[in-house]
Amino acid sequence: MAKIDLNCDMGESFGAYTIGQDAAAAAYITSANVACGFHAGDPAVMADTVALLKSHGAAVGAHPGFPDLLGFGRRNLSASPKEVKQYVQYQIGALAAFCRAQGLRLQHVKPHGALYNMADRDEALALAVCDAIAELDPGLILLCPACGKMHAAAEAHGLRTACEVFADRAYLEDGALVPRTQPGAMITDEDEAIERVIGMVQNGRVRAVTGKEIAVKADSVCVHGDGEKALAFVRKIRAVLENAGITLAPLSEIV
Repeated sequence: MAKIDLNCDMGESFGAYTIGQDAAAAAYITSANVACGFHAGDPAVMADTVALLKSHGAAVGAHPGFPDLLGFGRRNLSASPKEVKQYVQYQIGALAAFCRAQGLRLQHVKPHGALYNMADRDEALALAVCDAIAELDPGLILLCPACGKMHAAAEAHGLRTACEVFADRAYLEDGALVPRTQPGAMITDEDEAIERVIGMVQNGRVRAVTGKEIAVKADSVCVHGDGEKALAFVRKIRAVLENAGITLAPLSEIV
């Protein structure tokens, strides 16, 4: 029977600001990417989010980003590979400590926002991300696209990788995501999102913004936790996948 992971970005509140619908969405996912304090999150939110995920049996992953609270980690920053490696190690270490305090083991790492996109296009940054993971815990899974530099760098390091597709994002013909600054980057129609997910999971295909069908590999489906319809998407996507006979499971049971 086919298996798929359903992941969501979480823990992106900080201080007096609440972002996302973590408490409700946690019941429907199998893995979560938890902000580590750079693009969002803070120590209290990190601890509470780990506890929430533990209570629902969802696996915990680190979601390291650029140190950019004002831009929510979605602005391209000029950072050297050495700096990127240090940023990633710092954030993984912080979240791993909260996991350890609650008797959990960190499952995976998924870079956030601009760091995710930049590292997937830049070999030096991709290698820096993988160096950071391999030095800390080579048992961690890297969650990334199948087509880019991070996947290749992870294979070179001997790291396990899980290939991710997005329920609520549009694709370019080369398999990259349409930049958020461009029209049509976000999929807001629930039925369209669900149809695309089923096509990616069952057929390994998705329609790019140009109309061309492109190949994708899906070990995990991501729904953005800060999206306007995040909760509705994750509920419906889980139900449709289960009705199609697809088992929902964390990444550690898939790759």
